[in-house]
Amino acid sequence: MYFKDLILLSLSFIVLTICVLIGVAFLTLLERKILGYIQIRKGPNKVGFVGIPQPFSDAIKLFTKESIFPLMSNINLYYFSPIFNLFLSLMLWMCMPFFSMLFNYNLGFLFFLCVSSLSVYTIMISGWSSNSNYSLLGGMRSVAQTISYEVSLSLILLCFLFLVLSLSLLDFMYYQYYLWFLYLCFPLCMMWIVSSLAETNRTPFDFAEGESELVSGFNVEYSGGGFALIFLAEYSSILFMSMMCCILFLGGDIFSFMFFIKLGFMSFFWVWVRGTLPRFRYDKLMYLAWKSFLPVSLNYLFFFFGLKLTIFSLLI
Repeated sequence: MYFKDLILLSLSFIVLTICVLIGVAFLTLLERKILGYIQIRKGPNKVGFVGIPQPFSDAIKLFTKESIFPLMSNINLYYFSPIFNLFLSLMLWMCMPFFSMLFNYNLGFLFFLCVSSLSVYTIMISGWSSNSNYSLLGGMRSVAQTISYEVSLSLILLCFLFLVLSLSLLDFMYYQYYLWFLYLCFPLCMMWIVSSLAETNRTPFDFAEGESELVSGFNVEYSGGGFALIFLAEYSSILFMSMMCCILFLGGDIFSFMFFIKLGFMSFFWVWVRGTLPRFRYDKLMYLAWKSFLPVSLNYLFFFFGLKLTIFSLLI
């Protein structure tokens, strides 16, 4: 009995992974098209019908290119860090609840916090193992940025968890049946979106990949398959954070079609921000995390804690 369950679970996870990777492929196409129209030009439109097979041709090109291994690099860590990076970003999707009860468990948010904090190590190792000054600088920037915004991200998440008093993703769907948390905690939702942008190293916080200063950041020495894996991991994280935004404060109605429309809009928002905003200054980025988001999220945390205590004391 358990063996058959295990087979079904494995098959479901493989299907989920394939679907996420296809979603990532078309997210890159969407991004290039949107950025094209923002910059008043056409995006990819030569391959196939209006450029739809473009992501697959890019993938074939990248995976058939020769991978370059720098002479002074720490070869084992250099080779395996992009693989672990993609593995961790796909592992995040395990906490997404399904009707088939895929890996749905009551500690989904705890799993999300644990796995997302591990992804810092892969970026740090890939920046350090290349043994290049540019990639090391990019890795250090990225680690400092990710750790800073993980603190505010965790505190904002704790505020939402105090409201629901559960670590399960499904409970957010039940609590938002009549009123979305977007209306109830609007400042927290805006802070969550900005922290998510910083967490996924996206414009205006793309200091790990600041082309104007660091050539290409921590992945400067990567080419071919290694670069493709880092690229896939980044876009998989964008899709996942978009899904988390929908669950946390846009209703979280996972089993309806509207959820996927909201997910598409949030992914579009990530691209829209990239096409609109210039890069932030690095000291301003750190100032925003430690001097703005941290005090505000801590105040909200105490407020919701006090609110829950008051409600419980009234009920008792």
